[in-house]
Amino acid sequence: MNDEPPRPNRAEMRREHLLETARTLFIEQGFHQTGVAQIATASGIKVGQIYRDFQSKEDIIASICERDVADWLEEDVLAAAVRTGDIPAVREWLDRFLRSDEPVEDGRLMSEIVAESGRSARIAELNRTVDRKVRDSLSAALTAISPRAEDSGERTALVDFILALGLGIMMRRTFDPNLRTEPLFAYVSAIVDRRIEALSA
Repeated sequence: MNDEPPRPNRAEMRREHLLETARTLFIEQGFHQTGVAQIATASGIKVGQIYRDFQSKEDIIASICERDVADWLEEDVLAAAVRTGDIPAVREWLDRFLRSDEPVEDGRLMSEIVAESGRSARIAELNRTVDRKVRDSLSAALTAISPRAEDSGERTALVDFILALGLGIMMRRTFDPNLRTEPLFAYVSAIVDRRIEALSA
């Protein structure tokens, strides 16, 4: 029996190449300043083919975000840990989330997406979708650790705290690429650990 994953076909490879090229251009030039024609030139993929794969530039950025968030969240890892009641694995997932030190370029891309939300209803909805997905994963992790119904308000507040601090650190790194994030992540993790201990008591 062959357990190797299937190789991507030409269409999948073309799509992946286009997304990587567009991602680089969005980071370097900004989302609003990058046109489909520029993406076509940089990727070597004809404009007509791009529009056959994606209806608009907004669909390209949506696909980039969906892929990046899926890779970052590792939802399957968390789901397996929650399903089997493996609390140490849930805590490990949460610790990785809290200490996620993404490249500065990711912060720049996030800044572009947030800025574009004010101009594009499609991108604004994308932001809300990503936020819900991240919140759902964090809530699932915290609920697995402390499932008591009476703690739901505290869990929600802790999710908001984690997201607010995480986004703040990402934005700070965008402004100051030399920012030392290790002490900040350690500080946030220590606070979250104390709150989790209180929930679990």
